[in-house]
Amino acid sequence: MSEQIVIPKLGMTMKDAKVGQWKANEGDWIDQGQIVLVIETDKISYEVESLYAGFLHILATPGQVLDVGEPVGLLAADQEELARVQAEQPAAAPAPSEAKKAATPEAPGATPADKKKRIKISPAAKKRAEAHGLDVSRIEGSGPGGRIVREDVEKAIEAAAAAPTQETPAGEIIDGKRVKATIPMTGMRKVIADHMLQSLAVSAQLTTMCEFDMTELIRVRNAFLEREDAIGTRISYTDLFVFILARALKDVPMVNASLIGEEIKIWDDINIGVATALQVGEYESGLIVPVVRQADRKSLVEISRSIKDLVGKCRDGAIELDDLMGGTFTLTNTGVFGKGWAIGTPIINQPQSAILQTGAIVDRPVARDGEMVIRPIMTASTTFDHRVLDGAPIGLFLNRLNELIENPHLLLV
Repeated sequence: MSEQIVIPKLGMTMKDAKVGQWKANEGDWIDQGQIVLVIETDKISYEVESLYAGFLHILATPGQVLDVGEPVGLLAADQEELARVQAEQPAAAPAPSEAKKAATPEAPGATPADKKKRIKISPAAKKRAEAHGLDVSRIEGSGPGGRIVREDVEKAIEAAAAAPTQETPAGEIIDGKRVKATIPMTGMRKVIADHMLQSLAVSAQLTTMCEFDMTELIRVRNAFLEREDAIGTRISYTDLFVFILARALKDVPMVNASLIGEEIKIWDDINIGVATALQVGEYESGLIVPVVRQADRKSLVEISRSIKDLVGKCRDGAIELDDLMGGTFTLTNTGVFGKGWAIGTPIINQPQSAILQTGAIVDRPVARDGEMVIRPIMTASTTFDHRVLDGAPIGLFLNRLNELIENPHLLLV
């Protein structure tokens, strides 16, 4: 009897998902635990591992949206059963060319000489290797029984980075310009593109820019760094921003709101999304926004540990859909990517009504008490939905942020 590959339920609120990319072709032999399909929700791309072994019969084509639990493919125990299910249910369109074609699909009863070698590799190591395009068959495992673990993959990544490379023209020419690489607009990149375009299309976005004097907050963070062992976590500027944002949102609750239908909902929960950059290939990058829930009820240490846990799950490919749901405000800290003075116009993470982008901390001349002095200044940009918010509440919100950043002792009141 054939087994089903279905759309998995990744979170309590998930109802459906789009079929993204098949990682195998029609008729291929699939091992239990093998990644066979990528699906896309409105939040993430997710790699579906097969719960069973068998010959693949594809039922759903890329682009189809199916409900949770609906079958997207079948796994037949042998070639005879595969032929039967192919006859009973018409084959879907051919799988994408990126899928690796098995040289000769073998049944479970094949001899060891004919059966393809099964590579022992941990899930975290597999995801890391795939993100960097590594051939795991060339990696020597140091785990039990030769199992490839994450440390082995990290060494392979370092070795690949150290190896000399030579750019080869792709050959394609468009309007007199040579193409270096082509990146399909699929998966995470497609999800991000759709979200950003949809956000701009459905809301009236306006950006207000400002600067914060970071002198006192730098002193506070340095004091925390000196006590890192006693605290039990390394406090980052992102941790501090989330902690401060939660207090400012509590003081100016109108910013912690969403337009739902024809009503503005001011949220009692303060759930802050932290935009996290992902490097998924030489030319490709991604962005994911895990949520720190009830941030106003958490201590700074609790926020720090929560962020580190969420970011780690994002980068290991272990983030769950529920970790990305329920945000009421988003922080994107771009200061870690550059040291120059810069401002931006971040796009709102729908259905939220505002987002804060913080930049790098740069020493700049400023006037203080009638004199020019050098101070560490951080740029910031707040994009807000003008359907929900006017300049007054945003002004109050930014003033409160400035007050808490420049006078962090007020956080104790």
